[in-house]
Amino acid sequence: MPNPRAHKGLQFSRRFTKDGVSPYDMFEYDYRDSVIKNPNGEKVFEMNNVEVPKQWSQIATDILAQKYFRKAGVPQPDGSLGRETSVKQVAHRMAHCWRVWGERYGYFATEGDAQVFYDELAYSILNQACVPNSPQWFNTGLHEVYGITGKPQGHYYVDPKDSKLKKSTNAYERPQPHACFILSVSDDLVNEGGIMDLWTREARIFKYGSGVGTNFSQIRGSGEKLSGGGTSSGLMSFLKIGDRAAGAIKSGGTTRRAAKMVCLDLDHPEIMEFINWKVEEEKKVAALVAAGYDNGYEGEAYATVSGQNSNNSVRIPNEFFHALEEGKDWELKARTDGRVMKKIPAREVWDKIAQAAWRCADPGTQYDTTINEWHTCPKGGRINASNPCSEYMFLDNTACNLASINLRKFHNDDNNIFDVEGFEYTTRLWTTVLEISVLMAQFPSKEVAQLSYDYRTLGLGFANLGSMLMVSGIAYDSEEARGIAGAISAIMTGVAYKTSAEMASFLGTFDKYEENKEDMLRVMRNHRAAAYDATDAYVDLEIKPQGIKAQYCPDYMLKAATRAWDDAVQLGEKYGYRNAQTTVIAPTGTIGLVMDCDTTGVEPDFALVKFKKLSGGGYFKIINQSVPQALKNLGYNPEQAKAIEQYAVGSASFENAPYINNASLAAKGFTAAEIEKLNGAARSAFEIAFIFNRFTLGDECMQRLGFAPAQYEDWNFNLLEAIGFTEEQIDAANDFVCGTMTVEGAPFLKDEHLTVFDCANKCGKKGERYIHAYGHIRMMAACQPFLSGAISKTINLPHEATVEEIADCYLMSWQLGLKANALYRDGSKLSQPLSNKSEKKKKTEEETEDAASTQAVLTEESTIVDLGKLTVDELLEEVTKRMTASTDTELKRALSRIVERKSLPAKRRGFTQKAKIGGQVIFLRTGEYSDGTLGEIFIDLAKEGSTLRSLMNCFAISVSVGLQYGVPLEEFVDKFVFTRFEPAGMVDHPNIKTTTSLVDFVFRALGYEYLNRTDLVHVLDRPTVGNTGEEGDATFLGKPELSSVRVTAPSANTTPAEGPASPKLQRAAATTAAVGSSGMDAVNAAAKSMQSDAPACSTCGHLTIRSGTCYKCLNCGTSMGCS
Repeated sequence: MPNPRAHKGLQFSRRFTKDGVSPYDMFEYDYRDSVIKNPNGEKVFEMNNVEVPKQWSQIATDILAQKYFRKAGVPQPDGSLGRETSVKQVAHRMAHCWRVWGERYGYFATEGDAQVFYDELAYSILNQACVPNSPQWFNTGLHEVYGITGKPQGHYYVDPKDSKLKKSTNAYERPQPHACFILSVSDDLVNEGGIMDLWTREARIFKYGSGVGTNFSQIRGSGEKLSGGGTSSGLMSFLKIGDRAAGAIKSGGTTRRAAKMVCLDLDHPEIMEFINWKVEEEKKVAALVAAGYDNGYEGEAYATVSGQNSNNSVRIPNEFFHALEEGKDWELKARTDGRVMKKIPAREVWDKIAQAAWRCADPGTQYDTTINEWHTCPKGGRINASNPCSEYMFLDNTACNLASINLRKFHNDDNNIFDVEGFEYTTRLWTTVLEISVLMAQFPSKEVAQLSYDYRTLGLGFANLGSMLMVSGIAYDSEEARGIAGAISAIMTGVAYKTSAEMASFLGTFDKYEENKEDMLRVMRNHRAAAYDATDAYVDLEIKPQGIKAQYCPDYMLKAATRAWDDAVQLGEKYGYRNAQTTVIAPTGTIGLVMDCDTTGVEPDFALVKFKKLSGGGYFKIINQSVPQALKNLGYNPEQAKAIEQYAVGSASFENAPYINNASLAAKGFTAAEIEKLNGAARSAFEIAFIFNRFTLGDECMQRLGFAPAQYEDWNFNLLEAIGFTEEQIDAANDFVCGTMTVEGAPFLKDEHLTVFDCANKCGKKGERYIHAYGHIRMMAACQPFLSGAISKTINLPHEATVEEIADCYLMSWQLGLKANALYRDGSKLSQPLSNKSEKKKKTEEETEDAASTQAVLTEESTIVDLGKLTVDELLEEVTKRMTASTDTELKRALSRIVERKSLPAKRRGFTQKAKIGGQVIFLRTGEYSDGTLGEIFIDLAKEGSTLRSLMNCFAISVSVGLQYGVPLEEFVDKFVFTRFEPAGMVDHPNIKTTTSLVDFVFRALGYEYLNRTDLVHVLDRPTVGNTGEEGDATFLGKPELSSVRVTAPSANTTPAEGPASPKLQRAAATTAAVGSSGMDAVNAAAKSMQSDAPACSTCGHLTIRSGTCYKCLNCGTSMGCS
């Protein structure tokens, strides 16, 4: 039973707010427009007049508007219902809800304390100092503030008034604020708690924006006996069903894809198949890609195979590492009776894990013995699994709600001191929030509701550690950094448990505390021992943790860390604890972007140069905000710092650039207006070659410089080289204007300071330095001894990393006392939406094609007409008469041979259109004559070797021959549109939405593009071809990967260019690119240079970056994870 309760509550004094001043009045606000576009330029979201504090970035504004604003049911000033439009509404909605529930159940000593609690929370959210996980933003306060109700969704809760489990009668009265869930599954097919029931329970979690993990080790392996006779189909068959179910659900509706963790004990009979699961699926993907299927993250290839909707982890006990060290066999045991089904050399199992992780980044490792030695409540059962990101580890059928503190808000840039007292205050404040959130929550199953009430686990964490270290002038991979990280983790968790004990003094402990009291106090004392680095004080720990090394930690932080744990243990011994767990380090993907954090959790920064999103659209390059302050703290004067920054980010202007500058460009014939356009476009350019083209300068400029349309319309045309600049001159100017994206080689920067600016990846084209995997692991080891849960983090390794290095990292993680590790070798997945870095154009010889066809002349003389004196029209008329009058077929064939084939130019323009018709992917490519008329077509289907593909190839050749012999395109269009055969149906195309066949689609597209036949399409909003800025990647005669030409909707910034009269070319031309219009292309290219196979965002299509074990999008803020 809980301890007796004292009649008092929490007291809060003001720290960041002022008495009598509304927290909302402490900020200045902007009204901004939020527009999110996909790579095709189409708007996927738009909202005007979004109210946010001026300090908020545009990306934070976009996330708030697109994801966190309630879209309906919000009372408006005129009495109607609508949507939220201000961050003040969201901050109030959440803070008011927490306050009301806290007051309702006696959490505060007085009403004044409740008001301070509310004010400080609102300030914290608006100041981006600490925010809760996404489900709180989605759900908290909707009923309490707006009165929104809805039919129940099968959720449960425990009523604190009578401690009875009850079924929810309203979907919103009790929100689902928890991001992390762990569910159990029993070896039963259809009953409650069994395999098929798990998919339903998962669906309830995914629907509200949360993630779930499950250990499937109870399910019997393939070949084990069934009770009714026969044998089991095995675990893997069921895992594939669950993977499909998760893939069909988008968490929270529009928030992100389902997030799921699959764990399996290392002694399961199917462990080898599980380890190799994704390896085999990647092989299938490779085969599908080779057959022409889309290899994008959301493409057909990955959608076809299994295992793509979960993170997989193996649970490894210490016994396995002993067997590995001693060269013994590892036993795989039956689930039904525990008998040994198979023995495999431990080395073979280990090698298979490393090989699989090297090949496809899964499985991760979870160190089962270490996890359970730090378990506060072993009497309630073992810890078997984790949430999808591996930071929450507790009993099956429990949940955890998260919040993250932005460490940069507590770092004083002037004196380089960390605000320990402010950090402690915020930790206490938000521990209370998370505890109240347990009180008010509803849960997706009876078991989760009951156990969450019984144990009340919380997940407070922090973000922006890497940024704070860089600002301080401290290298991430250093003993000093690890000392600071350990101290901050110790302060946070120590204060959180102290607050938990304080609440237990008047609210009582969590219900299962007494039976776990000795174990929990043992774990608390082990935490305290790590704060003192007292290696002899640890109890029942086989792997000794990495304590705080006093010689490397600032004295004031070390004292705060030890004091926090002294208080936490002493108060716990006196009152017990209100919560079984209090802290984790979450990936903080979306909420990290909302707080404008440069770095995630304990991650280092991923780049020194970043792209800032403009409120009006577009991007421009900025130096990482940590770099200038770091240079100042390292003792560089303003002039030196400016030179170093400019070396990295570039001048964003051609003024004073070497070789290619305003003066030299003027001398080459560029006008002042054109030079101004180039300087404007340079702000977001990844390379200067991206902006020297007709789309920035216009056709008039190109023609004035002496280039014909046939030249500058060629996508391989290099204007800088064409006007006389050498490759070396272009490189020098590029470094000056666009920067090197690294500080390696920067003027004035001392070699001993390079480590301060090391990032997770190599920076820029010239960067060679990056933080070694061991540096990541040691940083995790410094924080792990002070966390209730674990750390969501992915250890990044370069593409050239070996299988042996993967194995070393996993082994080192176990030896240093980590609870889990997930590795990612760059390039280990086949999804590659962008080329890695811009490549120099390769000068190749022109294709040789037989262009020496001699034109026949009429040699026959006529006694009736002098053909040599006829006009073309008269000649055609006369020949037609003779063809009609003659019955001689030999004459007709002879006359037809006069019309010789008109060869296409060796280099020709055209376009590529990808479409999907009834599930069949088709690529239509064209080749054009210099006057813009059609001369050839290619039709490629995704299914290599199929009969249909071969027939379509032959059909395309015959049409091309006809076009080159003068058959009008109009004839083909009129003959073949409305041709009907399968595949047919809906079409994924901007203008054509349905078709009766592949042939019908081809000639609809050709008629629209070349004949302006608007009657053949369904949508008249014609796309225009825009340059993505990928130099040299677009070729119109090669393979289907022709995505360097992108289709974008016309905007106010593009106007028709002067040029040939062909409708096709007129539609394709554009003159001036708006400043920053290609900014996201530069962002994608820069991100791609650091992680070559990141997936595209499922919301807006832009490139994502790693965030813990998940991905986050820098364009719209989508997090493809659980928190």
